[in-house]
Amino acid sequence: MSAAPPGRAAAQSAAPVRVWDLPIRLFHWLLVVLVSFSIVTAQLGEAWIEWHMRSGYTILALLVFRLVWGFIGPHTARFSSFVASPRRIAAYVRGGMREHGAGHSPLGAAAVLLILFILSIQVASGLFANDDIASEGVLAAWVSKATSDWFAGLHDLNAWFIYGAIALHLGAIAFYQFARSRNLVGPMISGDAPASEDSPTSPVRDGWGTRLSALILFALIACAVYFLAHLAPPALG
Repeated sequence: MSAAPPGRAAAQSAAPVRVWDLPIRLFHWLLVVLVSFSIVTAQLGEAWIEWHMRSGYTILALLVFRLVWGFIGPHTARFSSFVASPRRIAAYVRGGMREHGAGHSPLGAAAVLLILFILSIQVASGLFANDDIASEGVLAAWVSKATSDWFAGLHDLNAWFIYGAIALHLGAIAFYQFARSRNLVGPMISGDAPASEDSPTSPVRDGWGTRLSALILFALIACAVYFLAHLAPPALG
């Protein structure tokens, strides 16, 4: 039997493999939409503040979901599979940020954690903040006015870190696309990426059982956030 032509062999070795489960992909794109919506509504004034707050509550639910899914989700979603040490990140950068296999690169993993951290600060500070006009976070009444004002300042300041993180994220996508010929957006839409030597030997879990588990988990978290959003202020006196 004759050997397969090099081009055909390369195509076979690059057959796509499932690297991102549907819950992670939905989390990613919902977060993109909601963060964008929150940024816009923050600039539109008091008339949009209720929608801004609703968006914040939904982002909170998504962040809690991602935290839990990072421990119980499929392989590439788990923090244990992609959180890298500073030494590994430095080695990856020194190596020219080339092929890293399926899932997040060491540098990408650091960026994910940074974005989750910054967004968590933004959501948490918003719960305690006030705008000195007519709106305040659901937990603002549980702290002093001075503390609420401090959280409001943190909320405004941290927004600039969000803008910076967005710019870095878009820059990284462009770098990998044009300098490394690696499409990062496509796999986050389809869930599939070309196989490589250090890709998973089998596709990550993405069946209906996994998706149903994620849906139940998010529904429970959403109920808890809904309860928080309607928490009654503390009684005076």
